[in-house]
Amino acid sequence: MDWGMKNRMSQLIQPDGHCFFLPIDHGYFQGPTTKLERPGDTIKPLLPYCDALFVTRGVLRSVVDPAGGKPIILRVSGGTSVVGKDLANETLTTSIKEALRLNVAAMGISVFVGSEYEHQTLSNLAELVNQAEEYGIPVMAVTAVGRELDKRDARYLALSCRIAAELGARVVKTYWCGDGFEKVVNGCPVPVVMAGGPKCETELEVLEFVYDGIQKGAIGINLGRNVWQIEHPVAMIQALRAIIHENATPKQALDIFLTLKDKGAD
Repeated sequence: MDWGMKNRMSQLIQPDGHCFFLPIDHGYFQGPTTKLERPGDTIKPLLPYCDALFVTRGVLRSVVDPAGGKPIILRVSGGTSVVGKDLANETLTTSIKEALRLNVAAMGISVFVGSEYEHQTLSNLAELVNQAEEYGIPVMAVTAVGRELDKRDARYLALSCRIAAELGARVVKTYWCGDGFEKVVNGCPVPVVMAGGPKCETELEVLEFVYDGIQKGAIGINLGRNVWQIEHPVAMIQALRAIIHENATPKQALDIFLTLKDKGAD
């Protein structure tokens, strides 16, 4: 691994070996997602507590302060929408030159294993890795499932993560699946980061699945809706950060959340 790659990876993964990525890229296929209608306002109070921001180039240029210094993971796949036929029909939307121009720490791309567009999205990943490695930019593969939520089991996720790693992804983002998640992590030779998925019913539910995933080997999280869609996002992001970087238990993290909420944290 050359200096540039090491430098960018160190921006993402903190000295304790863990990471907290905040995704706000949902609009690339969902449009103005609830609580993300004005993404600049949404992230402003949250940025001090995350390690990197996962975002498209359009939102990055429009609302993210270039003097802020927060590492950027650039979403570079897309081309579909929630009203289209199939979310898996993605292509590369952003060039390596653009990524360099924006001085990003990494690039993120979705792959849809088992879908009609499996070959296409895996080829997108391979091509992106080929280009990115020339310039020392790590690629994060996102094991997406589109609308097919029933595919989020350990066997499917282990397959998807391993293939993404085999094709050269430096980090893999996947879903926590409860039983068997340790097999997903153990079968992936690169770091695994957990996605948030659908909004959970309670704050404790979020804290518990994050804690469980970290105990089973994930190095961190890439959580968006379970942070900025809840009533007290600043309290929640600090509670989650305590699990990721301070080894807090779900109960300890919930106490942090409740204390900050009672103090008036948004």
